[in-house]
Formats: sequence, C-alpha cells, structure tokens
Amino acid sequence: MTNILTILLLVVGFLLIVSVMMQPSKQQDALSALSGGATDLFTERKSRGFEAIMRRITTILGTIWFIIALVLMYLAAH
Repeated sequence: MTNILTILLLVVGFLLIVSVMMQPSKQQDALSALSGGATDLFTERKSRGFEAIMRRITTILGTIWFIIALVLMYLAAH
C-alpha cells in the first residue's frame, strides 16, 4: 500500500509541476505593478479559457498531492 501511494505521489507531483509550468506568464502584470501601472494594480480579472482550466487542474492536483502526503505520513506513523 505504501509503495503504491508513493508512486502515486510522485506521478501527481510530476503532473503538478507540468500544470504549473503550462500556466500563462504573469510577468507583464507584475512588471506594470512595480513600474507604476496603478490602473492595473487593484483590478481583478477573472481567468477564462485555458488559464481557468489550468488553474483548476493545478488546484485539484495540489489537493490530491497534499492528501496523499498526509495519508503516507499517517501510515508511516502507525
């Protein structure tokens, strides 16, 4: 059981890294905030399309990875 969960943790971790790397860059937003682009600083834009899907996938994979890690810690302690 522990071996299966460990392998699953590695696979989910790899998929999590891939999903984070595939998200669109926010570099322009951060640059405009630091350079004085105050018009964009406090506006909240809702993510749409590919960005929304990648954000959802990243959240789900992160949650799954955290749950598997907690289960592995519990199994190691008992």
